[in-house]
Parts: sequence; C-alpha cells; structure tokens
Amino acid sequence: MRAFTYERAKDASGAARAVAANPAAKFIAGGTNLLDLMKIEVETPTHLVDVQDLGFDKIEATRDGGLRIGALVTNTNLAADERVRRDYGVLTRAIVAGASGQLRNKASTAGNLLQRTRCPYFYDTNMACNKRKPGSGCAAIGGYSRQLGVIGVSDSCIATFPGDMAVAMRVLDAVVETVDATGQRRSIPIADFHRLWGDTPQQDTVLKQGELITAVTLPKPLGGKHYYEKVRDRASYAYALVSVAAVIQPDGTGRVAFGGVAPRPWRVEAADALLPRGAAAVTARAFQGATPTKDNAFKLPLATRALASVIAEAKA
Repeated sequence: MRAFTYERAKDASGAARAVAANPAAKFIAGGTNLLDLMKIEVETPTHLVDVQDLGFDKIEATRDGGLRIGALVTNTNLAADERVRRDYGVLTRAIVAGASGQLRNKASTAGNLLQRTRCPYFYDTNMACNKRKPGSGCAAIGGYSRQLGVIGVSDSCIATFPGDMAVAMRVLDAVVETVDATGQRRSIPIADFHRLWGDTPQQDTVLKQGELITAVTLPKPLGGKHYYEKVRDRASYAYALVSVAAVIQPDGTGRVAFGGVAPRPWRVEAADALLPRGAAAVTARAFQGATPTKDNAFKLPLATRALASVIAEAKA
C-alpha cells in the first residue's frame, strides 16, 4: 500500500471540496472495497477524506410515502429495518444475498453503489485493463470471461457491476441524492447512475470528482410479491453469475432487473410488460443485442431459468 494522507470531514460540502480539489483524493466510509484495492495498488489515492462523522446514518419516511436512506446507513441496518422488510422486501433479500455478515455490518449504502468490478483482470496489475489504466487494452477480451458481461459491454471493457443492492434499487426506481463542492445538490435516478463502459470504462458512474452521495430515496411501496434470486458458484460469499430482482403483482404484471450480466443493474422497462407472457419473452427482450463470449453464453439461458423460477414461486 502506498503512503497517503487522511482527514475526517466535518460537513458534506467541506468533504466535497477536499476531494474536488485533489484529483487523487477519495472519500472513505466503511472501506470494504477501497482498502482492498489500495492494498494491491489498483486504487492509489494520495488523500482520503473520511465521511463517517457526517450523520447520514438514518432511514426516514418521505412526504410521498417512500423512504430516504442516508448514505452511511450500513447494509445490515438497512436490510433489518422493519419498513424495508415490510414494504421493500426485494431490497432486504438482495442485501442479505451479498457478502458476509461482518462486511454488511461495515459497508455503507453509498459505498455499495460505488463498489468496483470484480473482474479478475482489473484486480491483476500485471494484466492490461482499460478500467485500471485507460488505453492499455482489455485482457478479458479473448481471455477467460465466464463471470463477465453479456450485454451493455464495449470493445474497451466487458466487466460487470458486482453488487446486489443496486439491482433491487433499480427495480424500485430509487433516486441517488448528492452534493458537490459548491453546495449544489442533485437527484440522479438509479437508472442513470451507473455508466455503460463505452470508450471510458474507467468512469463507473456519472458522479463528478468531489460529488458526494448523501442519501438514496425510495418512492412509495409498489406492493406485490418481492423476490431476489441469485445464482452463483458458491452458496455464500460469492458474486452473482446471474441475479434476478423482481416485484410481481397478483395479476402477473411487475418489474424485473438482472445483475451479474452488465456494467450496471440491467433493466429494460419494455421487457417488464412481457412478464405475463413468461420468462422467455422477458429475457428475449431484455437481452436483445447481447454479445456473450463462448465462456459466458450460458448466462442467457440461466437468466431465463432464474426468472422462470421466480415467476413459478409467485404463482404458487
């Protein structure tokens, strides 16, 4: 790990200013992903701004019947909240499906949204990786790609977003709230928050340097039955090969998002309308234009089977 300086932020705008002023600075909260990347020199910030004292650790009701989740609410506390368990069950299920109890006790809501890909070529500093070193190439293309993306990828990068929580938030149409160095606030729909890689895969999200997440807002509950199906190589502590977040209404309509397949939680609203016609119809539309490799082409039928399992459970 390389040397770095450290400060504890006293307010959100001050934290944003400190990071905006230094292109090599990073925010740190739980540190469950950033510190691991620093140890292997994938991330090499020269300055860390600790935001743990900013008080963004509450879950509050909104005027329109939804919930506002502070950026520093831990995964454990979010999953266990009575209101989340009752009205946003897909979110609780997704969070519990990820990581381990110890990590969920430390990991924050904002940090979970910002976690970086687990592509093995990104983690191996001996390999070419456009995310780690722009312009160096992508060793995953033509390499071993079983866990990597099948849709939304590019000629520069085929990595996937690794998280579970964000897939559930995509189904729920969450909104990410931020503040920047000037004190300006904005609200970013979760659908627009994570970027497709294109020619700049080093940019994971639409956040600007120094822009700090303060909260995530959920709209009023959708009702229906909530599911999170995660297919992985191990029963626990493993990232999804394919995951399915779904909210299904009594009449068979609903919403579906997929994880483990793309640079961001993958939802195609036009595919939602096909839910009453079955899993194959939904995935045919959701994965239209997919470009799998020979190693990960199995993810497409796997997604259909995982969704079929969810639909069958909803009908039971």
